[in-house]
Amino acid sequence: MSLACFPLGPLQTNSYVLHTTTQAVVIDVGGDPQPIMEYLHNNQLALSAICITHMHFDHIYGVAHLARHTQAPVYAPFGDEPIADTEASRGGIWGFPLVEPFESQDLPLGDLTFGDLKCKVLSTPGHTPGSVSLYFAEENLVFSGDALFYHSVGRTDFPLGNFEELRSAIAKELFSLPPTCRVLPGHGPETTIEEERMHNPICGEFCS
Repeated sequence: MSLACFPLGPLQTNSYVLHTTTQAVVIDVGGDPQPIMEYLHNNQLALSAICITHMHFDHIYGVAHLARHTQAPVYAPFGDEPIADTEASRGGIWGFPLVEPFESQDLPLGDLTFGDLKCKVLSTPGHTPGSVSLYFAEENLVFSGDALFYHSVGRTDFPLGNFEELRSAIAKELFSLPPTCRVLPGHGPETTIEEERMHNPICGEFCS
């Protein structure tokens, strides 16, 4: 299994490609997906799915373009429907451009398979009402979106954000994962579950 990360778009969103030797899944597409498309082509990968951790504009700018180019299905958290018509999702906030619309299917919670890749979708709301994290147990890694960062957590001052809900979801869903599990966040460097449980100043054990 291989992993590539491409910081894309105006907020340098971490856009990931997780793949076997033939099939890939893309998680979040924060801007022009040209680097992702080149990577897929150069490695002769078929794109099984485009998965979105949450529907904020900076995680979906390049989704329509990538889906159109690859014909891959798009999966988005159904719990984020309440923010679909807000600037936080459509773009336009802070002067950033609008997001090109795209069609998507609901990303259900629980166990899913994308091609050869087995994934468990975890409910981690708080940053947005429907935020999810994508846990790949066989690879011992989780894509946390904007729920959990290196020594930080996602903002909750956007529409329908909820700090207590976020902190509870991190404790229940993410901190129950193996300590060595790699955490691949939506922004910034990767970390591990153990590192965040011990040292995160917002939700780590020492501040409980």
